[in-house]
Amino acid sequence: MPIDAAALTARLIRCPSVTPDEGGALVLLQDMLEQAGFACTRVDRAGTPNLFARWGARGARGLGFNGHTDVVPPGDLASWTHPPFSGVEIDGVIWGRGATDMKSAVAAFVAAAIDFVTETPPDGAVILTITGDEEGPGRDGTIAILDWMAAQGERMDACIVGEPSNPSVMGEMIKIGRRGSLTATITATGTQGHVAYPHKALNPLHPLTRLLTQLVDTPLDQGTPHFQPSSLQITSIDVGNRATNVIPERGRAVVNIRFNDSHSGDSLTALLREQAAAMERETGVRFELDVALTGESFLTEPGPFVALVREVVAECCGTEPVLSTSGGTSDARFIKDVCPVVEFGLVGAYMHKVDERVPADQVRQLKDIYRAILQRYFA
Repeated sequence: MPIDAAALTARLIRCPSVTPDEGGALVLLQDMLEQAGFACTRVDRAGTPNLFARWGARGARGLGFNGHTDVVPPGDLASWTHPPFSGVEIDGVIWGRGATDMKSAVAAFVAAAIDFVTETPPDGAVILTITGDEEGPGRDGTIAILDWMAAQGERMDACIVGEPSNPSVMGEMIKIGRRGSLTATITATGTQGHVAYPHKALNPLHPLTRLLTQLVDTPLDQGTPHFQPSSLQITSIDVGNRATNVIPERGRAVVNIRFNDSHSGDSLTALLREQAAAMERETGVRFELDVALTGESFLTEPGPFVALVREVVAECCGTEPVLSTSGGTSDARFIKDVCPVVEFGLVGAYMHKVDERVPADQVRQLKDIYRAILQRYFA
């Protein structure tokens, strides 16, 4: 009997799997998958719960799906119309944390995969990788699964990540890449002193604000064929000085850069350090940079796999999806190192919001799309 992806979504929502808690979600999925003949392995690392499931022979040509069952905290419970882990369905809408991001997509590809291998066993392998760390640090989730796969000789030849990809309607957008993300904390250190005697002090805030102005006013690029222009945003300026008559010793600022494929983390780090060093030489204020790279930009070049997914989505949704690289980061940034990867999931209007919810029929439609992709991939 076919699996109802909407009903499975509701069951998963009832598992309180706020990162890094598993909440019973992976136990539920593993039991279902093993009953359908999938070989399942828990690939937990550093307290992060992860699940690998394969139907078919190890090393066979394989199509993979990737998703996560961990969710962000629900916030103020009193603000929810229905309890965030109730998974209640009212008037065809499923409510709860993870309804959009992304227990629904996990339910859809698990249901599609089980139905597919049960009814039309393919000549190849169907791989499911499900993590409990996507909403957290991201160090011991999909990365851990990929490390384990490499050690075990497991493979995927292509992969679909089920992150919400559509801005407003199903079939509107497929993500074929993502911008990179880099965060830099800039610390400027001078000499504290009385504001009435500025010649006896060295105010670090003036050079710091000049440097920030230079960074903001100088475009990083004009965009590339598949990416919008890179963006540098100041996200924090902190001094901690409560006295109005004291020149502070130091100030800190944080900038985040979302960058396209004309840059790398190394090239942007070098650019930031070069501009900070120039300001230091000019002013005498000492600059220190602490740079954290969340992920490099990447692009899955349009080719046979992208075309296959696009054709299926267009047929199932009645619209031609746009190939996009917009949005934040996702675990596709790790999978791109092992195989071509695209992202296609639900409409993301309610992700991470109070009263997160999803139409049940939309989840069922996503299952049908995933099932059609499996059929065409192994045809």
